[in-house]
Amino acid sequence: MATPSAARPGRTIAVLAVLTALIYGAIFFAAPDSIGKRTLTLAEKYQPRLGLDLEGGTSVILTPRLAKGSGSVPKDSLNQAVSIIRNRVDSFGVAESEVTTAGNNIVISIPGKQDKNILATVQQTAELRFRQVLVSGAGSATPVPSASPSPTASGTATPSASTSGTPSPSPSTSTNNAVVPKALRKGVSAATTPSPTPTGSASAPAPTTPAPTAPSADGITPALQQQFLALDCGDVEKVRTELRAPGADDPKKPLVTCSEDGVEKYILAPAEVLGTDVKTASATLQTNNQGLATGGWVVELNFTGSGKKKFADVTRRLFAEKGDKNRFAIVLDGLSVSAPSTNGVITNGNAEISGNFSQSEATDLANVLKFGALPLTFDPGEVQEVSATLGGDQLTAGLVAGVIGLLLVVLYSLLYYRGLGLVTVASLVVSSIITYGLVVLLGWQIGFRLSLAGIAGLIVAIGITADSFVVYFERIRDEVRDRKSLRVAVETGWVRARRTILAADFVSFLAAVVLYVLSVGSVRGFAFTLGLTTLVDIVVVFMFTKPMLTILARTKFFGQGHRLSGLDPARLGSTKGTMVTPTAGRRGRVAGAATSTVKEA
Repeated sequence: MATPSAARPGRTIAVLAVLTALIYGAIFFAAPDSIGKRTLTLAEKYQPRLGLDLEGGTSVILTPRLAKGSGSVPKDSLNQAVSIIRNRVDSFGVAESEVTTAGNNIVISIPGKQDKNILATVQQTAELRFRQVLVSGAGSATPVPSASPSPTASGTATPSASTSGTPSPSPSTSTNNAVVPKALRKGVSAATTPSPTPTGSASAPAPTTPAPTAPSADGITPALQQQFLALDCGDVEKVRTELRAPGADDPKKPLVTCSEDGVEKYILAPAEVLGTDVKTASATLQTNNQGLATGGWVVELNFTGSGKKKFADVTRRLFAEKGDKNRFAIVLDGLSVSAPSTNGVITNGNAEISGNFSQSEATDLANVLKFGALPLTFDPGEVQEVSATLGGDQLTAGLVAGVIGLLLVVLYSLLYYRGLGLVTVASLVVSSIITYGLVVLLGWQIGFRLSLAGIAGLIVAIGITADSFVVYFERIRDEVRDRKSLRVAVETGWVRARRTILAADFVSFLAAVVLYVLSVGSVRGFAFTLGLTTLVDIVVVFMFTKPMLTILARTKFFGQGHRLSGLDPARLGSTKGTMVTPTAGRRGRVAGAATSTVKEA
């Protein structure tokens, strides 16, 4: 029975042409219209993005902040920080970035002109802590009551279903953020009421009360009260910097801090759940109670076994509280990312952080939490542009080497396979077009950048692709030596050759995967391009080379074994005379088939 490619080879090639056109069409939509303030031209959109060694990029030096009395940084902590930062950088895509140490400093080099978002993510300490809210108030330095919740945090309590099946008050206060257990999404209300933003005298004024002379039952000392009253969240970055100082954010002590947007300030209890209790974190679209996407982005958290128990104990205790004490703050690097109310006991260890995130913000936060907190606090050093370590000369040399290798393969194919070598040339051209399109598309889609090592992977792939053609051609020539028609030889030779081709490509692809997983830096670029071109080779052989030979077998030049076709039986060493052609009579075809059968027997 004829295979689809044998029955309709033209249709198979047409499908490949459509897929290739879709790749190049996707590039136009995947590429941004501008980078920074520079608008990209159409030609620039269709150029591959280059790595650090060929284009240069941005470099930032992180200096660890040492505690008083400490003169050196533990080597283990520095290596752990390098590993975490490298994972964060890699989460932005195969970007050919470099993360190295220079003394006690960490040097991060990122190809191209990066936005501040990436640099802020890689240097973020990511110390995640869950703390109970004791007191909250407006972000400005306005006096608030010290022993009772702020009037701005009051609200009307209404029954609401919970995970434990007991009516619970609706959140009495919240920022625009919320943490909702997944169990509450199905038919259980988990809505939170945004906290009104203070607008000067328009907000409910809080009476000024004298500072307590002794710690309250919640452990709020006069010093904490005075710090809370004096705290001004108008300059959040200043507060963040102060809290990054060694010992400023001690998980065992209460904390006075601000929300990330500066709207609220808090006195928070000691941390009860830490970032080390989080197992995984991922960015996803927010859904409502009916499971429909709302369009917003959230960060889903899944706790470890011990973290799950801790989180259940905390939500169980806070669920019985009222007002501010019903809330818990999710503190990241000293600032509150979210401070939701507890409207259910979360026992399944799954929760989500919402805060009007964009997709990139949610993804960045999830990556930071997923790869863990840095063991050290770093001060960002000078951010500067770095030039290419190799430059255009090496890029030109690499491309010239690739062209020379390609020409040698083409020359050998034409001399050895004659007319059949034209199929090799056409297949290599198609493979190059598809590979180039994928390199450009992946550059804009996942951040892949082509380094000199990646170019080496593309050059090696020329030999892998040519090897597939050699295997198939030799199988066809073996069949022709047995005096079979080219039409029959193309099909029977393909059955015998495709297993060998798939086995060889599988070994090559497996080697590329192992090398990519176990290596770092530019070596991963080599492994990536090697694996990519191996997959392209399979597509081209199945969807172009085989159908093209099926079409050529129907022509007189190849089908009758012209001496320049590369399929002349006499030149191939056949001992049975002239090859049976597609136009031979019935008697000739029957006789040829009989002779072939006798020999095989």
